[in-house]
Amino acid sequence: MVSPASGTDDLVAAFEEQRGRLEGVAVRMLGSRADAQDALQEAWLRLSRQDPDGIDNLAGWLTTVVGRVCIDVLRSRRSRSATPFDELPELVVVEGEAQAPEDEAVLAESVGLAMLVVLQTLTPAERLAFVLHDVFAVPFAEIGQILGRSSDATKMLASRARSKVRGTEPPGHGRAERAVVTAFLAAAREGDFEGLLAVLDPDVTLRIDTPRGSSVRLGATEVATVAERGARGGAMGRPAIVDGVPGVVFRSKDGRAFGVMGCTVVDGRIVAIVSVNDRARVLAAGVRDRPPAR
Repeated sequence: MVSPASGTDDLVAAFEEQRGRLEGVAVRMLGSRADAQDALQEAWLRLSRQDPDGIDNLAGWLTTVVGRVCIDVLRSRRSRSATPFDELPELVVVEGEAQAPEDEAVLAESVGLAMLVVLQTLTPAERLAFVLHDVFAVPFAEIGQILGRSSDATKMLASRARSKVRGTEPPGHGRAERAVVTAFLAAAREGDFEGLLAVLDPDVTLRIDTPRGSSVRLGATEVATVAERGARGGAMGRPAIVDGVPGVVFRSKDGRAFGVMGCTVVDGRIVAIVSVNDRARVLAAGVRDRPPAR
């Protein structure tokens, strides 16, 4: 990977000033932080080959380059039937109520990652129009130049994308949803099978990811049985927001973090659970071990 440090100091400084915004665009377009970094690297390489004096609007020029790179990546994925979110290894986890300002920033990113699942339903052009206009307030005329379409055509793309997003808007992580997850955990700890069934949707799905692979359990009875069995191990659970939905961080009795769980709650019932029992992934998400409870 070529470092921007190989360029002039002024050019490096100008690029770094735009990096945060450009990364935000690329992450939301591509759904993968690694792919977003590759897009930014490509933008830097193209910039380093340009005469800076010939660029009137550096922010706009870089947005155009990153947008076109992302479009190319998305079209390439579609041509080989690749699903970008299968390539998204990172978790975003915020423990507790996320009241500190720095936690709120991470929580905002977590919600953004949850939105990526919705953005997957859009075509590459719709996705670019929606992300650049609705998220980053880029004018339609500039987006149209990236896509090679008129301003009116770009407006229609964004409008169509907006309708799809509103129709599949991801669930929230508010107090009511967290209360449902708390009730689920309490019922599991107490061995209250009926209590578990009361907060689980009849068609709930449970996906369990481990270093050895993934498995899926279907239906409230099956999921309640798994939850009840798992609670017998005595793991300590702490409330968290996991990839934008209410969940839990699990630690063993000696304080070692080993897993997280995220729950999608709709109309007062859990409709989907993702459980990641992979210590390496959990630690990579910034979750830390804690002293054993006394």
